[in-house]
Amino acid sequence: MKKFISIILILALALTLASCGKGGNKNNDRESSEVDKLVSDYGYQWEDTSAPILNDKGAQEISFNIYSSKNASAMDYNDMKIMQDLFESTNVYVSWENVSESVYGQQKNLIFGNANDRPDAIYHAGMSAGEIIKYAQRHVLLPISDYLQYMPNFSKILEERPDIKAQLTSEDGKIYSLPRVEEMGLLQSPNILFLNKTWAAEAIKAKAVDGITEADLVDGITLTASQAEQLMTYFRDNDMNGNGKTDDERPMSFVYNNWQGNQCDLYGMFGLNDNLEHRVVVDGKVTYTVQDDRFKEATNFIANWTTNNLIDKVSYEISQDQFLAQGKGAETYGFFYWWESETVVSNPENYIVCTPLVGPNGDQTCCVSNNPEISTGEVVIFAGVPNVEVLLTYFDRYYDPMISAQINYGPIGIVYEEELDANGMLVQKEQPEGVSADDLRLQNAPLGIIYLSDYAWNNVVNMEPRAKLRLERLDAYVTPYIPAGTTPTPNLQFTLEELNTISEYESALNDYIRTNLIKWLMNGGVSDSDWSAFQNDLTGRTHLDEIKGVYQAAYDRYTSSK
Repeated sequence: MKKFISIILILALALTLASCGKGGNKNNDRESSEVDKLVSDYGYQWEDTSAPILNDKGAQEISFNIYSSKNASAMDYNDMKIMQDLFESTNVYVSWENVSESVYGQQKNLIFGNANDRPDAIYHAGMSAGEIIKYAQRHVLLPISDYLQYMPNFSKILEERPDIKAQLTSEDGKIYSLPRVEEMGLLQSPNILFLNKTWAAEAIKAKAVDGITEADLVDGITLTASQAEQLMTYFRDNDMNGNGKTDDERPMSFVYNNWQGNQCDLYGMFGLNDNLEHRVVVDGKVTYTVQDDRFKEATNFIANWTTNNLIDKVSYEISQDQFLAQGKGAETYGFFYWWESETVVSNPENYIVCTPLVGPNGDQTCCVSNNPEISTGEVVIFAGVPNVEVLLTYFDRYYDPMISAQINYGPIGIVYEEELDANGMLVQKEQPEGVSADDLRLQNAPLGIIYLSDYAWNNVVNMEPRAKLRLERLDAYVTPYIPAGTTPTPNLQFTLEELNTISEYESALNDYIRTNLIKWLMNGGVSDSDWSAFQNDLTGRTHLDEIKGVYQAAYDRYTSSK
């Protein structure tokens, strides 16, 4: 009897396995047949990246709805020349629904929660790792990595750049979003210190500063904190711009906690590679600068400059646009932090580039920003989209460097010359009179998913002149002062448990640090007792050690998978 039952069970198991196998084959056959139909009926092809993706019938009968936020200065994506050119070259018709960034922020959760009325994809999605995991587990997002055979450009990137693949791959081993990759070596160093050389020359003539001469006032000048303080004091107390007032000079200015031109390099005077998150990787270890006693010393030093009106107090409140506006016209800035003087002031020829200031203990370094050159979560596609292979092949074209350049800066004919240069590279047209480089770009470029790395800059597209200037200045006067072994925190993939820890504690930690730091900087510094209480709170109620442990574990996984 037992033998008979065993035989029955074995037969049942065999039938079950056979059934499962047939079901799987049917599913594969179904997917294959859908692609076959796209090929036979609509001329769908993905292998030749320079040929149309669909035939004329496909262009008429297949379309996609893509939802995207856009910059207020940008024209509607449906009207952008680059989008119209993409339709001409691919025969893939896209209907764009553009909204403002604020509207997208308000509608984001509603879009993901409404299964009956979703677009096919979201461009400029701004998806965090936590959001991607949440919606992937609910089967809301398409696992893009299941369709890589239809994306030759993107597949090649993943093969050649395991670091990019590591930053995209979720805990379940799949990729659910498309990235933006713009590698120029700019973003990790967002600050360059500029000095008004005309004002400095007056201070030297007045014997108000020690140890430098007028001959020293050239790009690359190195100043100690003491010399900078002497210069700023002279700027504060004199009518430097000759308008009859001594209260409109701004000895040192920046935009507090801005993504560029911020205060972080001032902490380099004390050997700290600070950034807006106060988190940096040193010799493979995730560290927080706010746990270093040098941070207290630096904060008190900077607070003293603020109290004595050497640092313009408006710097702690001003927006980026206000900072740029008040730099125009009559000169008001003595020292300021930004990427280029040409953007900030009306007379950039009056300003020279300084190396990082040398602190009172002889330290000279600069910040290492966590601004990512590889941005994940830029585009997501919803599960169940019809003809999704076509949409993925269409997005794959964005990763062609020639297309990437136009997505990022604007199209051939408007931003780039029709003819390539002698090296076969895109070259920018002369800028229209009365239109800034930023305005021209924002009006005509959707930005978003691109791949511009070393190959593109060396073989496909010439960098903007201002980008070249930034790199030259950074290479000469800034990045040599970043210690070996100090790197930004890259985009990291977290487990669900780790994400829960971050979501529970990190926001409160950041608020606690921000609240205390601005109070100290604006009110004369931090006392020993307050610093001690701050350190206890960091490791206690704000759970910094747990958060740091999460980043370290994710970073270790990232480095092991590269």
